[in-house]
Amino acid sequence: MLRRPLLFPGQASQFVGMGRELMEQDPASRAFFAEAEAASGLPLCALCAEGPLERLTETRHAQPAILAVSLACHAYLARQGLRPSVLAGHSLGEYSALVAAGVLAPLDALRLVALRGRLMYASGEQVPGTMAAVLGLAREAVERCCAEAAQGEVLAVANINSQDQLVISGATAAVARGMAACSAAGAAKVVALTVSGAFHSALMAPAAAELAAALRATPFADAEAPVIANVTGEPETKGERLRELLIEQLTRPVLWLQSMQTLRRLDAADPLELGPGKVLMGLMRKIDREARVSALGDKSALDAWLAEQASATA
Repeated sequence: MLRRPLLFPGQASQFVGMGRELMEQDPASRAFFAEAEAASGLPLCALCAEGPLERLTETRHAQPAILAVSLACHAYLARQGLRPSVLAGHSLGEYSALVAAGVLAPLDALRLVALRGRLMYASGEQVPGTMAAVLGLAREAVERCCAEAAQGEVLAVANINSQDQLVISGATAAVARGMAACSAAGAAKVVALTVSGAFHSALMAPAAAELAAALRATPFADAEAPVIANVTGEPETKGERLRELLIEQLTRPVLWLQSMQTLRRLDAADPLELGPGKVLMGLMRKIDREARVSALGDKSALDAWLAEQASATA
């Protein structure tokens, strides 16, 4: 049996063509994608394989599409004996981690994430907000800039991705003021993000309230391996606690730096990033240079990793 720490990506990891190899070459994955389409009510196969990118990138489409690809990658390895030692997922990716840990059923997760994506998309339309990445400025300085630039509007740190990469989120005008303040405070770079709303901020409260009702109506089992929650950066195994933390997640910051430090403390083995893209691999390079993350997002990469493990134990 193979055991590894498992990481699952969040929104912004999507790209046209993701999951295509698994859909075309693996019958079990193809069957899963058909079930995922029914559960989500979305044409996920066409969105993932053909796009267009603009449509795939919409929050209401990107979230269930990324989840489906991540779950297909995990299931492919699980059928070959992979088991998690500890798990974490970035924002949306926490749902993938909960499925891989046996907390959520895959189709329940797809239904929840399809709803989550719709609610977050609608929230951004009703109360406009945005986000920006801040590079090379300490958390305390970024928080100070947000406090000064808010001017009565919502503006806060939404993601602590690494020692020198943070994301701020809030009302559109407040984020613009926060970007200027962070630049003036010495940030190496400040970049506006292409998002449909102010995720992980108080502006997501209406979406969180509606999502909470669906989460509380969904069965949550205790985890088979510790899941590091975005909200706390600490390992959790109790299903009821993990449910409540998912409710809080929409309006509170993603503590990814702390989460990865916790993961490395619990298991120093090299982690696997399962799903589209290599965002989490890049962040881990900044957090812990000794960690070697393998980003496995298509069938050829999954097969190559399995072959490596087989040759290592032969």
